[in-house]
Amino acid sequence: MNDSPPVVVQDLRKSYNGFEAVRGVDLEILEGEVFGLLGPNGAGKTTTIEILEGLRPRTSGKVSVLGFDPAVQSKHIKERIGVCLQATNLPDKMRVHEALDLFAAFYERGGDRDNLLKRLQLWDKRDAFYKSLSGGQKQRVALALALLNDPTLLFLDEPTTGLDPQIRHEIHGVIQDLKEERRSILITTHYIEEAERLCDRVAIIDAGKIIELGTPREIQQRVLGTTLVEVTTNEPMPLDELPEPLRREKQAVRDSGRTLSMQTESAAALIVELVKWIDQRQLRLVDIHLKRPTLEDVFIELTGRRLRE
Repeated sequence: MNDSPPVVVQDLRKSYNGFEAVRGVDLEILEGEVFGLLGPNGAGKTTTIEILEGLRPRTSGKVSVLGFDPAVQSKHIKERIGVCLQATNLPDKMRVHEALDLFAAFYERGGDRDNLLKRLQLWDKRDAFYKSLSGGQKQRVALALALLNDPTLLFLDEPTTGLDPQIRHEIHGVIQDLKEERRSILITTHYIEEAERLCDRVAIIDAGKIIELGTPREIQQRVLGTTLVEVTTNEPMPLDELPEPLRREKQAVRDSGRTLSMQTESAAALIVELVKWIDQRQLRLVDIHLKRPTLEDVFIELTGRRLRE
């Protein structure tokens, strides 16, 4: 029995004409977990997932997918993985059920197509031409094609890109249902809320390198602390007069010194000291706000820019 994780990647590298698109990626995807590869466009997400799927050769490094090397043993994993590409284009005049019948022929076991159509809310569209489908319905078809062989491992490359928030929410529901079936899932995304909502663990990738890896909560705590405390006063605060205990916290100032933000692991104690200090300076507290850092905040802290700039 093979007890190794479904996916193991060690020092993965991929170069194109001297440009290194993937630079020493290390990761493992555990059985039954949703693992997110989060990063901006051009960060190396799609290149990485295509190497794992066996669609693109690597320059160097070690890759194991379900115990096999996808570069030379792709036929051994084809029956056990499902792939949802970033863009799935089918002929305009192909009907939905025809697409499933065609793709099912590629596998030894084609699965219960009728049940898939019902499960993904496509039953009423089974005779519809592909060109008549909405963006969300087309993405559901792509997911149905990825699930035809009842895979134990799913690769979802930017599964909700270009969809409106409501449709994205519906696709998230489908992915959460798949998660409950204990399938292992690798999802690439540049949507913060998608990674935070769906993923057990996340690797943040930028310029081909993983810069943070862990659960969303672990990453937030490790990089920024647990809570963001933000206070606003009626006039600029004399920050050079902050007492020493408050100076130790990581700070950011805006609104010409009227708003002070601090990262802290002791929010309650910090608020007490801040309010007391503001009162002593005879300033009026206009607003106080607490927020747990997001993965967007983490990305800004690590790279100096927003994820979707």
